[in-house]
Amino acid sequence: MIQHYLTNTAERYASKWLVLAIDIAIVAFSFVLSYFIRFNLTFDFDVDKLFVQLPLITLVALLSFLIVGSYKGVVRHTGVRDVYNIFNSICLVSILTIFLVLVNRKLAIADNFTIPLSIIIINSLIAFIALVSSRFVFKSLFKSFVNENGFNSTKNILIYGAGESGVLTYGALTNHTKSNVKVVGYIDKDKKKIGKLINGVRVYAPEDLNGDFIRKKRIAEVIFCIQNIEPKKLKELVEGLVDFPVLAKIVPPVEDWINGELQASQIKNVQIEDLLNRAPIAIVNSKITKEVKGKCIVVTGGAGSIGSEIVRQICNYEYRSLVIIDQAESALYDLQQELKQKGFHNFTPIVGDVRDKKRMNFLFGEHKPDMVFHAAAYKHVPLMEYNSYEAIKVNIAGTKTIADLSIAHDVEKFVLVSTDKAVNPTNIMGASKRIAEIYVSCKQREGNTKFIITRFGNVLGSNGSVIPLFRKQIENGGPLTVTHKDITRYFMTIPEASQLVLEAGAMGKGGEIFIFDMGESVKIYDLAQNMIKLSGLKYPDDIDIKITGLRPGEKLYEELLANGENTLPTYHKKIKISKARELNYAELRSKIDELCISNMFFSKDTVRLMKSIVPEYISKNSELCKLDKKENTNFESESSLKAVQS
Repeated sequence: MIQHYLTNTAERYASKWLVLAIDIAIVAFSFVLSYFIRFNLTFDFDVDKLFVQLPLITLVALLSFLIVGSYKGVVRHTGVRDVYNIFNSICLVSILTIFLVLVNRKLAIADNFTIPLSIIIINSLIAFIALVSSRFVFKSLFKSFVNENGFNSTKNILIYGAGESGVLTYGALTNHTKSNVKVVGYIDKDKKKIGKLINGVRVYAPEDLNGDFIRKKRIAEVIFCIQNIEPKKLKELVEGLVDFPVLAKIVPPVEDWINGELQASQIKNVQIEDLLNRAPIAIVNSKITKEVKGKCIVVTGGAGSIGSEIVRQICNYEYRSLVIIDQAESALYDLQQELKQKGFHNFTPIVGDVRDKKRMNFLFGEHKPDMVFHAAAYKHVPLMEYNSYEAIKVNIAGTKTIADLSIAHDVEKFVLVSTDKAVNPTNIMGASKRIAEIYVSCKQREGNTKFIITRFGNVLGSNGSVIPLFRKQIENGGPLTVTHKDITRYFMTIPEASQLVLEAGAMGKGGEIFIFDMGESVKIYDLAQNMIKLSGLKYPDDIDIKITGLRPGEKLYEELLANGENTLPTYHKKIKISKARELNYAELRSKIDELCISNMFFSKDTVRLMKSIVPEYISKNSELCKLDKKENTNFESESSLKAVQS
């Protein structure tokens, strides 16, 4: 019961009227003390006049505090702003008092109200110091009270970066009482700062940060406060800590701070996404604004990972209307509610299937779109390997339906969202996306619609991505499952991928395949180890990694260019256009039409037809390997193939 009472007491805030009463009492006491100081700590002054002047000074102080509002600040969170308000209040007290004294001298209203100006000045200085000191004393007592009663356990923190961001982080941590942390030092490479004190805390050199230092200072967390730090540099710093029993955290960019101020709750654990060794692509002088203004835009697969982000970004532009099509009812409903909560209303969510040509034709006729972003597709490699009927029906026939309707309804631009798995495919999913690319390229030769293709790698946080899977496995106590110790992948963020799709739609002239520099590929086994360590756990003591073997159709590594393809530059050095080899469009168009028809009566010949359309499609780790011409090479390990190609 006592513990409950103490907890409630610690959680309550002092009444602002109590704070006001204490402030007025401090000013009154300071006024009396000013006389003692002025007259050498003696009573060699008219005490009767003091008692006449004191109520008036108290009244002036009350009026000043009410005008400025300095009593409204929460004492336990006293900061620079509160000190500034106290200074303004005391200045106002002094100005009003001097004004009353001068008026009284001029008009001789009251003989007893003649305060020496020196008393007013001394009173101002004493009152300001006393008011500020009282707040910090109460703040310290509150923290001591909380600590002594065991409401929080003290946690030693090291701040990496002694710049402005680091100092503000110190303030955010120390003002956040519930966290009850102690900053034991700063780390900074600036030699002018090393060895000095900031807020009473010593600045150390980066080379001082080692195992002995961490153990000696009992550091529990290291917070990185370097703004605009490169992912590669952050990765080096964090990987230098993963073997120590400390948690790595990071301060968000300044533009993400709440009302320009950093809150302790915004300091987050370093995520694996922060360490993927590539700087985000920034589009300068984007053409998107001009391209979508006043137009009707259709997004298929609009409730998926990429499609929904395309929708979110389009909502920020001045389009005429936005049509969102998806067969996933629940996901589409969630997106609808999200957009409404953000204040967007000029959009039409439609539950529909891109395979339903009659339904899609009606929608195109009703809305008359100017641009189509086709993101609807099945994308999970192992599932599609044994559900090839659906992969062909959605990824190929669905794309064919929307592309044909785009020409029929005079759509200005059609943008296909493709994948790096379409490059030299080894699985049904990748092959189906490559065939969709080929069909779209064929349609470029018909009608007035401009057909554009975007091709990129894995997106972070998307449905089926390896990172969310690893997080769930860590929460469940492991082990983490990796298909092969040498498997690598490219990664990018969902907003980046979506922005690339939009920019391609804006800059594309028709017939291009847009790709971009995704940085270095990431070794999934290393990624798994880092995720374990970033979670504050030890590999393999706490959580192990299990090698499960390559899944059907899975590659060891992904590519962005097919055999025989080169690239051409664009206005952005990271974005390039694939220069594909020449294709026999008439023959391929005929085969794709045949494929969509034969898929209705699915057989092994359907996959053979896919392989004839995409000669570079050679199955891996799948029952479909026997359909390839050279059976001997189909069961070779991917590492051997990679060695031969390199």
